[in-house]
Amino acid sequence: MKNQKVVLITRKIPLIAQQILEENGIIVKIGSKSRVLSKEEIINKTKYVDAVITMLSDKIDREIIDKMPKVKIISNFAVGYNNIDFSYAKEKGIVVTNTPDILTNATADIALGLILAASRNFHLGNKMVREQKFTGWAPEMLLGVELFGKTLGIIGAGRIGQAVANRAKSFGCKIIYFSQSKKSEFEKTTDAKKFSLENLLKESDIISLHLPLSENTYHLLNKENMHLMKKNVIIVNTARGEIIDESELIKMLKNKSVFAAGLDVYENEPNLKKDFTTLQNVFLLPHLGSATFEARNKMAELAAKNVINVLKGNSAISQVN
Repeated sequence: MKNQKVVLITRKIPLIAQQILEENGIIVKIGSKSRVLSKEEIINKTKYVDAVITMLSDKIDREIIDKMPKVKIISNFAVGYNNIDFSYAKEKGIVVTNTPDILTNATADIALGLILAASRNFHLGNKMVREQKFTGWAPEMLLGVELFGKTLGIIGAGRIGQAVANRAKSFGCKIIYFSQSKKSEFEKTTDAKKFSLENLLKESDIISLHLPLSENTYHLLNKENMHLMKKNVIIVNTARGEIIDESELIKMLKNKSVFAAGLDVYENEPNLKKDFTTLQNVFLLPHLGSATFEARNKMAELAAKNVINVLKGNSAISQVN
């Protein structure tokens, strides 16, 4: 059909996105079923399309943006969008969107799961049983930390951070948080108290990260302030790997000044620092924060609807630039 719009989805996502797009007369092209496209592939495949749905693993820089002359919208299949030069895209008249508010429950579940796993040595217990090294109950086998009565420090009290706090509250945790703004309603429902970052690090038994990556949050936890943390603190990161100085975290895990860490994200995904794979006091997940059927389907639907709106000349639902 003449003048029919075309969208590239760089990697296979839930089918609902393709169905919605095609129902609206948009031709869908899938870049890959199972891998990340190279920069050259993205450039070649976006030359003649009107829109592109990208993954967090797609690095959309100025060079790529300059070589997608017809593209009106980059719809990111993620809540984060630091993989896209969104300011430059705006200069070029390209709308950038994300999929916010949909991942809250899925990611909060993962964060709480990591808190439980790291505090109670789930990974070591699982490994022991699978390797048939479990010979029976022992009074000091794999001792962990109870959550009841512990202070949970939430760094970044947005929707996900608040959802984690609400879950932890039911386990008997005291909630403190660091945020750029005061969260009055959050404080009412959880008795949470707002702290400076330094005081939060000093007071928390468990620290959970829920910030977007930016120039201000890169290595927010670093060599200069991580020494403020309590001995035997538990650290969980489901936000972005770059928020923690991983080299410093590894040193602290090695000398046991950090009891344990639970990580779903890493500085150089998918390449992990080797020490993470050998340390016994770190629980590792492969970026599963939003990996539920419910969340991924809703993400796909919103990513597609953003494309449809923009290609029809309407406002995007969740524009970030």
